[in-house]
Parts: sequence; structure tokens; C-alpha cells
Amino acid sequence: MTDNKTIHNFYINEEQSIYLLSHHDAKKHKQWLKICQKQLSLLGYDHVEMIGSGAFGFVFSGSDHKGEQWVFKFSRITLAQAVRDRLEDEAYMLSQIDNPLVPRFYAFERIKKQGILMMARAPGEDLEKFSLKHGRLSPQFITALALKLHSVLLDLRNHKVGMSLSPMVHGDIKPSNLVWDDQQRQLSLVDWGSSVYAQEDGHGNPIASNIMDLMSHDLQHSNARMGDVYFIGDEQMAGLKSSPRFDEQGVASTLYALASAQSCRFGNVVIPAASLGLPQELANVIDGMLSKDKSIRDGAGDYFLRNMPNMAKAYMPQLPQVDIKSAVPFWHAESANRPDTVVYSSRKSFLRQADAGLVLKDVNDAQLERYYREFLIDMGDTEKAFLASISRLAKYPVVGGLSFHWKEEQLFIESSLILHDITLKKAFTDAVNNTVKIAQGIVQKGLFKCCLFDARTTIQLPRNKQGQLEFEVLPKIHYQVMNVTATELTRPHSYFEDGKDPDEQLTLPKEVLKGVFALNQIHHTGCIIVESLPDRLKVHHYYRLLDPSKEQLFNAILQKIMASIATITDYGVAGFMKLPYKNTRQFDLISKQADHFYPRNPKQLLSQL
Repeated sequence: MTDNKTIHNFYINEEQSIYLLSHHDAKKHKQWLKICQKQLSLLGYDHVEMIGSGAFGFVFSGSDHKGEQWVFKFSRITLAQAVRDRLEDEAYMLSQIDNPLVPRFYAFERIKKQGILMMARAPGEDLEKFSLKHGRLSPQFITALALKLHSVLLDLRNHKVGMSLSPMVHGDIKPSNLVWDDQQRQLSLVDWGSSVYAQEDGHGNPIASNIMDLMSHDLQHSNARMGDVYFIGDEQMAGLKSSPRFDEQGVASTLYALASAQSCRFGNVVIPAASLGLPQELANVIDGMLSKDKSIRDGAGDYFLRNMPNMAKAYMPQLPQVDIKSAVPFWHAESANRPDTVVYSSRKSFLRQADAGLVLKDVNDAQLERYYREFLIDMGDTEKAFLASISRLAKYPVVGGLSFHWKEEQLFIESSLILHDITLKKAFTDAVNNTVKIAQGIVQKGLFKCCLFDARTTIQLPRNKQGQLEFEVLPKIHYQVMNVTATELTRPHSYFEDGKDPDEQLTLPKEVLKGVFALNQIHHTGCIIVESLPDRLKVHHYYRLLDPSKEQLFNAILQKIMASIATITDYGVAGFMKLPYKNTRQFDLISKQADHFYPRNPKQLLSQL
């Protein structure tokens, strides 16, 4: 970077579908992107593109005149100065590392209030995206990955400053921070924003290079930073002193999530690593590292560090693939535009319960606010895993809905899911099956619903200063038409069977309810969610008419509903979902999936095939 070329101050909105932003915010978002790209281009970089964002910043990539790939990480200008300064801390920590699995640090610059970190770009794609494409990753892949991560853990533990041992903690090891080049079989650990020097070793002893350092250290306060709460362990979550154990937890969570095709660590109570077809020794180690018992956890971590190289030497040929069926059905439909899927869920209240085993300290942290307080506080691990599994479904181009009803000994699931990319069938099947298995492990009785809709079709009406909606022509609610066989036209499934949703705050006009009741007499599937905000009103919807002979009436009712929605002045959210079939699947409640390991003698198994 040259001193005479500057990048203007700017920020980018919290990451969400751009189709759900207001027109003003969406326009500003695109303008800031263009500013970034233009300024980096003026500095001499080509092929500039945004490649990611998080709670603290956003990341662009570009190539120099030699074709070398670089990454530019910016702090969010909207954050407090003390938080923005963490990007400079990250740059310092990254500059201390010399490891082939860590991208090379290049420079840190501060232009006015905007900090910019420049580093080499890791080749490939992050393992969260890789997992979303491939579903459960093979035992061979997980074992090889475990060996690479073992090497990283040892390198961080043995890090020195000068001649003094000074272990480092990455603090945020998770699939999306691991970049995988599938062609070169190369792994890179990125995003060092939560990294610190360890205050304690793996046995709780203070770390200092000499007695003077020990005396000068603040032994009462933690320097730990919050990583992603879907992957960090209890000690890091509780703000205890930083330790190499933090990264052991991140490694165990990552291996578990990728082996099970989940986006968090919380499902291991119901779906343990021992049920995932891994080698028994490795599966038991992962389960041990994720244990709630600290002594078991630490013992398993020590075992992993001592024995992972030997575990990786096991003979593991590829076994014939078994075609996994989806626990609940889903359909496939290609379309010109893939849906930009967003999930709306209701009736979450019954999932909340006191989680007495986890005491959160008053941690003022953007990650905690963003990921935890709103969604997961007061939930047990299995309930957290269930909501995370629902969120993972929305990472696929899918529309439809699911309804889960827990009774005494049974789980009833009604569903309508349409996937818009057949190449993702296997991965999506894994995601659906995880959701069902985790739901089978929930013991409290209640009802949960979720709608998956295309944000591209969301209708937005702005409000003026008086709170009135402004529009020249009232937008129409669009729908698809599909022919189904006469035998599939089963009795209608009512919108109203489950009564009023305690989680919804918006009271809809009676005319809307009348319209929804009228729609209920026509065979169809879909959802409508009204989100009324002080500055605008959003109507999320997805409809599929299954009886083409009723199209004229169906269309007329939908547009009447829209006209009534346009009269809403209160604020809040309310919605309705209709599924085409009732009690599609029935499942027993299961507290834990059965053990399933990679065979001890794969040669014998292959010879029998």
C-alpha cells in the first residue's frame, strides 16, 4: 500500500440477505462495496471482491501485478475505538507466527479511524462452505484433518518469544476459519482476531518466562477473547483465563461438526461422535474432549496430543457408499434464480430452560451479543443444536416449512421442502436428518414451526414520518402453480389448529385472518410473515397452489390479504404457515444415537463384498 492513496472511512451493515435491507441501507451497502473495490483497485490490485464479514469487520481479496493473492481485513467503523483497535492486535499476533498452515502477515495500516490488515490469501474455500456442499465428511478426511490440527496445536503450545516459551491461543478455531484447498490438500488457519498469549498452561499453572514476568502479570483478570459461541468451550465462554485448552475445544468442536454435518458443537449429546462412523479411538477422543466433565475433557485432550500421529497411521480404505434416505421427504425444482433462503421460526419459547451448568460473566463482546444473548440463552445444548440445525437448512437454496410437535413418547413432523439445486441432495439430506435426530432428543413437550422463504420475493413498503405506508401501486403477492395427482389432494391442513403463537407480537387485522381462513379451503402450501417495523413493513411469503382449477379465487384472496396488510399501524411480527400433508412422519424420542464406528478390519469387510 502506498501512503498517498487512501481508503475512505466507511462501514458495511451487519451481514444478512441484502434483499431484507431497506432500500436506503441496501443502496448504501452497495456503495460501500464499490468504494472498497475502487480504492483497492487504485492501489494497484486486480480482481477485488468481498469474501467475508463478521461481527468485527469485513474482508476483501485482490491480486497484485505478480498475480499473488492478498486479503485486506477492515474493522467496522461503527464499533467502539477499543474494539476497532483489536484489528491491530490481530495483526501483531499474526506477525508472530511462522507456520505453513497460517497465511503470511504483510502489513497493518491505519488510515484515519480505519484499520486495515493485509495478509496472504489462503487458497481454497472454508470448511463450513465445503461441508455445506458435501455433507458429512469421510472418516479418512476427518482423520487427516485431525492430524493437521494436531500439528497446529503443538506449534501454538511451543511458540517462543526470543528464548522464552510463550504459548499462543487462536481462540476461534471453527470450520469457517479453516480454508481448504482440495486440489493441493492444503489447510490454512485464518482469522486471528481472538488470539492472545496464554495465561495458563494446560494444567492451570501461570505462564511467564521468568519470575519478574510472573510478578508483573495481572493474574486476577482474563485476557481471553470470545470466539464463536457455537464452537468454543465452557471455560472460554465463561471468560476464564486463556489456556491452550481453548484451542483443544475448538479442534474437537470442528472435527465433530464436520464429521456430523452440523454448524455447531451442541449436538454431541444426542448425536455423539461415536455414532458417526469414525474410527473408534478417534471418536472416543472427540467425545471425551467435548465432555462436560473437565477431568475427562483434559485427559482426552492430552491423549489427542500424544496419540494423534499414531491414530492417523491406521489403514482406512474407502468403503462402498450407502445411499442415505431423508427422514422426511423433500422435493427438487430447478429455477432460473436460486432462492436467497431465510428462515423464520416461531414457538421457540418452550425450548428455553435454565442452563445452570453454564454461568456467563458480564462479557461485553460483539460475538456474544450477536450469536448468543438473542437466540440461545437459557437453552440446553440439545435445544441449541436444534435451532442451529434449522439455521443450517436455510443455508441451502430451499423453500417450504417444517412443523415439529413433541408429545409424550412421540415426535410428529409435518413438512414441505423444495430444494433448488439437485447437486446438494446428499448434503441437504444429511442436514435434514440431523435436524430430525436432534429433535428426537428433545424431551420437553411443545410445538415448533419454521418457514423457509426466498428473501428475493419479500415485499417492502416504507413508512413516512407519520408512520403511514407509502406506495404508488400496491405490490402483489406472487405464487407458483403446480399440478398434483388427485390422490395427493388430501384433506386440508388447517392454519389454525395450534392456536395463537405466544412468540408473536403483532395482532393482524381481522380481514387478514378472514383471507387466510378462505385460503385454507384451497389446497396449497406456503407461508406469509408480516414484519411491521417503525420505518417500513415487510411481507415475506412463499406460496404454491396445488389445485390449478382454483387459481382465480386463490389470486383474488391473496391480493385482498395484501390490501389488508397495508392498513397495519402496529409493530411486531406475525405469520401463518400451511403444509400440504398432515403428520407426514412419526418418530420415537431417542436420547442418544447408537454407536457406529469405522470397521476395525476393513480388509475383511471389503473381501466379503
